[in-house]
Amino acid sequence: MPEYIARLSDFAARAATANADEASEWLEETSRILAAALTGPGPQTPLLFSNAHLALRKLPRSVVTKSRVDALLSVSQFLYVSGQPFEGLDAASDAVVCGRELGDANSLRRALTFHGIILADTGNLPGAIECYAEALETAQRCGDAVGEGSVWNNLGGALLYAAQYSDAIECFERAISLSVNEPRLATLRLQALSNVALACLHLEDYGKGLRTAKAAVEAADEPKTPTELLSRVLSESYYTRLLLEVDSLERAKERCELAKRYAKQSKSERAELIAALSEGLYEVHAGVIDIGLSRLSQALERARIMKSALRDALAAMVKAHEVAGKPDIALVYLRELMLHIKKAQQDNALRHHRLHIQKLEKQQASASADVVMERREQSLRGQFAEQVAQQELMKSRIEMLERLAVTAELRDDSTGEHSYRVGQLAALLAQEFGCDEQTCFMIDLAARLHDIGKIGIPDGILLKPDRLTEAERQIMQTHTTVGAELLAQSNIPHMQMAEEIARFHHEWWDGSGYPFGISGTAIPMAPRITALADVFDALTHKRPYKEPWPVARALEEIAYLKGHQFDPQLTDLFLALIPRLQREQGDLDEYLGRAARKSPFIQAREKIAATLRQVNGRDLGARYRFDTQR
Repeated sequence: MPEYIARLSDFAARAATANADEASEWLEETSRILAAALTGPGPQTPLLFSNAHLALRKLPRSVVTKSRVDALLSVSQFLYVSGQPFEGLDAASDAVVCGRELGDANSLRRALTFHGIILADTGNLPGAIECYAEALETAQRCGDAVGEGSVWNNLGGALLYAAQYSDAIECFERAISLSVNEPRLATLRLQALSNVALACLHLEDYGKGLRTAKAAVEAADEPKTPTELLSRVLSESYYTRLLLEVDSLERAKERCELAKRYAKQSKSERAELIAALSEGLYEVHAGVIDIGLSRLSQALERARIMKSALRDALAAMVKAHEVAGKPDIALVYLRELMLHIKKAQQDNALRHHRLHIQKLEKQQASASADVVMERREQSLRGQFAEQVAQQELMKSRIEMLERLAVTAELRDDSTGEHSYRVGQLAALLAQEFGCDEQTCFMIDLAARLHDIGKIGIPDGILLKPDRLTEAERQIMQTHTTVGAELLAQSNIPHMQMAEEIARFHHEWWDGSGYPFGISGTAIPMAPRITALADVFDALTHKRPYKEPWPVARALEEIAYLKGHQFDPQLTDLFLALIPRLQREQGDLDEYLGRAARKSPFIQAREKIAATLRQVNGRDLGARYRFDTQR
């Protein structure tokens, strides 16, 4: 390896001027060496991949080979497993570009799938969904059942992490069905079964969860490799937790013992931590509360040091203290869980946003002189052309934040259209209020981001079908300040309006709202406008905690809240606006959601949904709502 590291360093210095034959030969050798290094890493492996990555970046774009895709994916995978997923994004993205230019379906599918994995891991679910949608099309087009199964399983994993549990189950079940006649998907089948069990645990569908958990462990061979052992520990952990939910303590104890045994064999700290969490939960359920809580506390401290499975450990502490009849302590851990989620999600969102801005700046800098001159000519033609150009620039700058805001809302609104409908309706109301065209445009964009702070709210609160406790309500209300803080750090010019909307859209005209309890015109105009659009759309659509209201009933409620929750003048305008829109446009959802259907993310979700409709024999004419349980 030392000799090859030196050769890599030497080649990196002249990669930019290498001829096609030399580059192709180097790529073939490099891809083989990197693949071998992934299976048996050593002390010098990081330097090997660092030098390889440097050389790959300097290599001319015109050198497009399968080996280049393989080498890029090896670099990205190494950075991913080394705990540096953001650093691996460029290599994965380059592999996708290379795969497209190469025209090799298998290379493109592999690149898209891994790019999706790394995007999902870094919190960019919209980008991951877009990758997976294209990967599915690619695999199906060339009849690659193994590749398709891999995509479905990874897509399900991303949706599972994003709390889209019903959607995730559909994807896992598709992967399972593909595995029936494909022996090469046997391992993937076990993973998918185990993941269905976990999703059912979150959905409280314990019957189905227990059946799939049992199927997963019974179909598995005795694990031998570290990866197999960790996978089995996870399966046994999910099985244990499901059994505890139905008070099957003896069987839960059996699964706990198996998880401990496999964790010990694996010599993996993460596996041992997961097993300890399961055992601690079992002990609390079994009435050995002090011992169980002590074990869970020790596991939590290990998770803090390892910075691994901390979310799982905190969630286990919340559950254990609830079972033990200690709601006050459970709330302490719930608040810590919220802070952990908030920091991770906020950091990821801002990092992806900054990467997006950097990409836009590079594209702008690399634009040809002709393009620059054309833009100047357009701006000189008049103020209107210049305004349109500025609006398009603003749209592109907030694109990543907009997609992340939609992701945050998906747990409430499975179509992904709520934010867009609110933005469009708020802009129309602003127009009725007499705002100029540019202000209406900005309200449309800014209002789409009103609930971006929900990325920091734990799933157990956001998805709770019952009435929230006072403590849970206080946590839920923090989404206003979380969103405002995130937008304040985005460093986009003219984003003050979006920050104000995020912070103040739950303030009430009479001062009884949150987070500050301000009243009347102390609430900025844009949040007052957005509040009406947001409440109307929420009332007229299904949510986890409510059925949809008819438009007439929603308007009656808004009229009743005039002067209490809403600005009286804006309320009168709104009550006249909605009936007029119904007369002029007919289907309000169709009209208000047009911008959503132009979103690549929403389009990717629709493609995936259409594939599932075809597979499951559903009515292709019916508009599909991805999450059928909402």
